[in-house]
Amino acid sequence: MTETVAIPIRDNRRQAKFLYWLGWRITDIADFLGEPEKTVHSWKGRDEWDRADTLERIGGALEARLVQLLLKDPKTGADFKEIDLLHRQLERQARIQRYQGGGTETDLNPNIAARNEGPKKAPKRNEFSEEDIEKLQEAFLDTCFDYQKDWYRAGNQRTRMILKSRQIGATYYFAREALLDAAITGRNQIFLSASKAQAHQFKNYMQDMAREVLDRQLTGDPIILANGAELHFLGTNYRTAQGRSGNFYFDEFFWTHKFEELNKVASGMALHKKWRKTYFSTPSSKGHEAYKWWTGERLNKGKPSAQHIKLDVSHDALSQGRLCDDKIWRQIVTILDAEARGCDLFNLDELRFEYNAEQWANLLMCEFVDDGASIFPLTLLQPCMIDSWEAWAEDYKPFAQRPFGDRAVWIGYDPAESGDSAGLVVVAPPMVPGGKFRVIERHQFRGMDFAAQAEFIRQVTQRFWVTYIGIDTTGMGTGVAQLVRQFFPGLTTFSYSPEVKTRLVMKTWDVIKSGRLEFDAGWTDMASSLMAIRKTMTASGRQFTYTAGRTDETGHADLAWALMHALHNEPLEGRTAQNSSFMEIY
Repeated sequence: MTETVAIPIRDNRRQAKFLYWLGWRITDIADFLGEPEKTVHSWKGRDEWDRADTLERIGGALEARLVQLLLKDPKTGADFKEIDLLHRQLERQARIQRYQGGGTETDLNPNIAARNEGPKKAPKRNEFSEEDIEKLQEAFLDTCFDYQKDWYRAGNQRTRMILKSRQIGATYYFAREALLDAAITGRNQIFLSASKAQAHQFKNYMQDMAREVLDRQLTGDPIILANGAELHFLGTNYRTAQGRSGNFYFDEFFWTHKFEELNKVASGMALHKKWRKTYFSTPSSKGHEAYKWWTGERLNKGKPSAQHIKLDVSHDALSQGRLCDDKIWRQIVTILDAEARGCDLFNLDELRFEYNAEQWANLLMCEFVDDGASIFPLTLLQPCMIDSWEAWAEDYKPFAQRPFGDRAVWIGYDPAESGDSAGLVVVAPPMVPGGKFRVIERHQFRGMDFAAQAEFIRQVTQRFWVTYIGIDTTGMGTGVAQLVRQFFPGLTTFSYSPEVKTRLVMKTWDVIKSGRLEFDAGWTDMASSLMAIRKTMTASGRQFTYTAGRTDETGHADLAWALMHALHNEPLEGRTAQNSSFMEIY
């Protein structure tokens, strides 16, 4: 006998009809329902079961299921969803019936009639309906890792301060959180970053979310939602931040220059009790102005020792998030924490291979750097870190086909060793003797062979007028240099020795110390790479040299060395009338 199917209908005559349409035989239907076989045959003939078309059969089944759900008590969320689905299917059945009864194509697709109507009132710019907000919220929560759910649950805290590993999705998360909050509450959202370029990453993530979830385009700068919420994206130029108010997010605050001065203005944006403040960053140096905010020591200034507070800011205390005695909610999320709590974006074995011990501890395990032994401490580098979108707006267009027009640039390249990363920088030389060098692009590569590395350099020469390229020929650099020389015969190469390294470091230190170097403040990897350079002794103990923990097994400060290769094109004493001409520089 055919497998029985529960039909929620108490009327045997109707139930017999549905079972027949399911393919049951008359005898089986009679046995199942306890009716005489002659009676079932009679129903079949009088109701013309065989003449029913597909539309009638499907409509009857939809109606029966809908009745069952409507009579059910209590109903679950899934029940309500199914009821809504069944109603839509019945509406579609009705349109098909009208079409079959002599209707037009608009009966099947009402959108056709809508397209043929006159012009409609345009929807409001950046508007979200209640249904849109539900979809955004569902998509937002579905993409959160467990540690991001900690941030979500702490969203009602007045101040959140998060110390994090690189690339665990903090900017991505907070951009989406802020968009959702603005859509629901109408509160303003303000984003501060080390540079305007970095702040606009928030904007990109918001636009991606609206496009992916709702097929909607968010526009404007600032973005202003239809409910009045304003979303501002600011660099660390505090003058542009004055006069605004709202929830504010401070990205990479441990790398900003003059943090205390900027924070006075930034925190003033959230004076009202309805606003929230969120600080998040990878760690930099213990000497940074924000470090005493992290440890709580700022509150002890000017107070007797009996009133001092001492916060436990260890990883063990803060890994799950905690509201501390200074009323700031803190959390530390290392790369190991992120992986343990759902983040599957990393291959930790590869990262351990690519990063040396100091880089691993600082960039991925949230440990602050003691840069006292660094040749380039953070205090020396901070004046170099500027908001490039504002400072270079006149002659540098990062999204253009020729970002720097017909102005000359120099390229420095440090090739990958076995397993570590390669670094490339594009430097705009000064227009006048003693002027500033600007690092207008930087790139890092992993897993590329020497041919791929050389091809990337060639592509850079298609976008810029390159007048100088400097490459280290140690290891893989030899193969890269041979290929680069085919399209750039004037290539300069470096074969590392203690003397060569000393000359490179001395030149770079002089440029930085003289205030002649600029790079985007959002490039914390550039600053971190320079901070890694240390003065050490050679294996023989007879000479000084400079290293960044580089061995055959670990990575190295590739961006720092690439920068040094580019800056080397200017003599140690700088460009003067005696050692150069205008044409030699350009």
